Amino acid sequence: MIVVGLTGSIGMGKSTTAKMFADEGVPVHDADATVHALYSGKAAPLIEKAFPGTVKDGVVDRSELGKHVVGNADAMARLEAIVHPLVREAEIEFLDKARAENRPFVILDIPLLFETGGDSRVDRIVTVTAPAQVQRERVMSRPGMTEERFEALLARQTPDAEKRRRADFIIDTSLGMDCARAKVRDLVSVLSAGGREKRRAEAD
Repeated sequence: MIVVGLTGSIGMGKSTTAKMFADEGVPVHDADATVHALYSGKAAPLIEKAFPGTVKDGVVDRSELGKHVVGNADAMARLEAIVHPLVREAEIEFLDKARAENRPFVILDIPLLFETGGDSRVDRIVTVTAPAQVQRERVMSRPGMTEERFEALLARQTPDAEKRRRADFIIDTSLGMDCARAKVRDLVSVLSAGGREKRRAEAD
């Protein structure tokens, strides 16, 4: 089974692309969705112990937690030490299930794939991209977004150019969703065929 890492910086269209793979019947493991689930499950009591007052009615208050960890590298490292092993545990369960079902390949949707060393756990990497101006326009249109916050988010992420350089396949969402969907379908065909050669392509 080929394990494919799907990544892309904020505003690039990664989540939309992940859904396109899911629509094609490909198993997709969403790291962000897993974290959300953990914040109302296994991780909640552990986070409350590390950051008192951040859990309300058994669910982590992300806004309150942000006050403790944003801009505080030590606090962020403590949070990641709690959350990352639990996300990894869920990922392993997902992969085991897919292997048992004889799936030809799966998608691990990991926003911070390179930043967390996740690239070492995958066989292929798909980077979702768009020109910087398109990215900025998309992100700045989000409710509550500010230039300061946008720049802070970018600072935490590997530059798009580096992500593209390290990818096996690139999907540019600025060309329109129909074009992106066609590239996803091309990739599904390539990966379902079980090709093991490392390919650097635009999937077009």
